Amino acid sequence: MTATFSRFGNDLHAGRRTVPIVRRRRTWYLFSLIAIVLLAGIAGLRGPNLGIEFTGGSEFQVAGVADTDQVAARDTVREHLPDNEPKITVLGRDTMRVQTEQLDSAETAELAEELAAAYDVPTDSVSTSYVGPVWSGDITQKMLRAVVVFLVLVAVTMALYFRNLKSSLAAMGALFHDMLITAAVYGVVGFEITPGTVIGFLTVMGYSLYDTIVVFDKVRENVSGLTEQTRASFADQVELAANQTLVRSINTSVVALLPVGSILGIAAFLLGAGTLKDISLALFIGIIAGTYSSIFLAPGFLVDLRRREPEIVAHTKAVHEARHSGGSGTAGDRQVDRSDDAAADADADAADDDDLPEGADDVVSDDQIDGVSTSASDESVAPETSEESDQSMHAAAPARDASRQPRRSSRSRRPTSGDGSR
Repeated sequence: MTATFSRFGNDLHAGRRTVPIVRRRRTWYLFSLIAIVLLAGIAGLRGPNLGIEFTGGSEFQVAGVADTDQVAARDTVREHLPDNEPKITVLGRDTMRVQTEQLDSAETAELAEELAAAYDVPTDSVSTSYVGPVWSGDITQKMLRAVVVFLVLVAVTMALYFRNLKSSLAAMGALFHDMLITAAVYGVVGFEITPGTVIGFLTVMGYSLYDTIVVFDKVRENVSGLTEQTRASFADQVELAANQTLVRSINTSVVALLPVGSILGIAAFLLGAGTLKDISLALFIGIIAGTYSSIFLAPGFLVDLRRREPEIVAHTKAVHEARHSGGSGTAGDRQVDRSDDAAADADADAADDDDLPEGADDVVSDDQIDGVSTSASDESVAPETSEESDQSMHAAAPARDASRQPRRSSRSRRPTSGDGSR
């Protein structure tokens, strides 16, 4: 199977096989749109599960419990705070995390004692913490500011690197798709949105852009000297670049997904570690979405953004005309072909000039001397006497001078017999 996949990659890179990425870009657009709408709809029905870092409140962690049943913690909080619905999470194998609305010091100490009694652990096994609304609002603003600054810097850097703003816009479009998919899946799964989630999202941005830059760099290599040939249009060269980097992107993604998937499985099902779980889920979904968008969406975005440029429009028209007429190639090849045709026409004209009646020219070819070839006129004209030959030559001379000037030739004269005849 490895050999088959390697052969498949070699065929894609050499252009012997093509996956219709750019040609069917509208199909990929539609597929992504349907996925985003469905996932976002489900996530919207569930609602965002914001962590205490963004909402504020009080947190209790009960360690060393024998039974991690969440019912005991929920009933205890409802008895103490009837109007509050707590968020309860199992951390590891023997730790319960309970998050409630904002409580004062007396209410926090009282609820901690009740939780210790509910799980039959000492009071000092219950740790408490408090996150105020000011801190949560501040961290939210910093998160949004970091995302905006990151996107602006990356967009400017890509525009300078590729010397084309539309390449940067295409990459940003693919990145926006990745963020929407990752956020929608995160909402569907129902994991809590924490600062760890934000870290995972920022990492996904970097990975997605890295994969897109690899594809676009190959595009820049393929379209170098684009207008000097008429074999392939801009869209053809972009599709070739996407195919040439397809296997590389898949291999890179698989290598990255293996450790991230392992961390996600261990954190979610064995340890119950909140931070690891939040980061790994965002990375896992983001890597898959980033690989898909860099291959199937970003090249299509680039073609759609640049296909109306006058230079690309003119070149694409020239490619289509060349294909319609059955010819293609570089401008240099066409110039060589025209030169060869001109040389052939000149040889034909020279051959027409030599095809004159016997005695009209005083030069012949070496091949005729050796007897390799003879003209039809030589074979059809009967031998003449010396006197008739001289009269014929004198009669033909004025006509020859009137029609064209005598030409120089390096070819030797035909030997004559002693009586003056050829």
